[in-house]
Amino acid sequence: MDMSEVAARGLVLLGCGKMGSAMLAGWLKGGLPPASVWVLDPAPSDWLQAQGVHLNVDLPVDPAIALVAVKPQMMGAALPAMAALGNGSTLFVSVAAGTPIAAFEAALGEQTPIVRAMPNTPAAIGRGITALIGNAKATDAQVGLAEALLQAVGQTVRLKSEDQMDAVTAVSGSGPAYVFHLIETLAAAGVAQGLPADMAMQLAKATVGGAGQLAEDAAEDPAQLRVNVTSPNGTTQAALEVLMDEARGFPDLLNRAVTAAADRSRELGRG
Repeated sequence: MDMSEVAARGLVLLGCGKMGSAMLAGWLKGGLPPASVWVLDPAPSDWLQAQGVHLNVDLPVDPAIALVAVKPQMMGAALPAMAALGNGSTLFVSVAAGTPIAAFEAALGEQTPIVRAMPNTPAAIGRGITALIGNAKATDAQVGLAEALLQAVGQTVRLKSEDQMDAVTAVSGSGPAYVFHLIETLAAAGVAQGLPADMAMQLAKATVGGAGQLAEDAAEDPAQLRVNVTSPNGTTQAALEVLMDEARGFPDLLNRAVTAAADRSRELGRG
């Protein structure tokens, strides 16, 4: 199954909030015809209504893909509407955080091919990263198709087991919030050292954004990039002696933060 078959059989998008809209924009930009897309959303945005897709109407009988992008707490109400497509050749792809594959198999039928995916919010600007894994019924080709769809909003990685999804949630799913807080606190520290607030925020945003891009683009790994910036006995080394302290710096702090997020993800997954 490839994108031409998706165009021919149709793609159903259940939920079109920020994540659904980002993915839909990527697919349409990539050439998927609007007439091949059916969207179910209780409160469609003006943007969605202007895209020319089928909106809140009867679904095709055998779509190639049903992509579930509703909030986890709305899943119970939304999934029964899709049950008629279960146990067939329609591939279900979920980007709903915290909903395990077993919950989809229970609602849709155990013969349903399902791919569970975890994107993150930079998908809104095409800079996301999504981890995915298929159930036993999802063929390698179907997982590849899900990967191609999700690459419309950024990079993808394939997991070896669903258990890894909790760690992914803690690193990349929740991770943008950690970086936003780093920007907040870096700017606040600049203000404490005498900078105007707006200037400190501009410096912090550009520094974190630029360093992130450099880390992605450079041939060296982040550890080497850090060394490159650090002159012996200079200002950066003085700061890093605080940040790299094993007991009080980033090593301990981020490990505890990511552990807390992963533990909470496991709790939520158990319902």
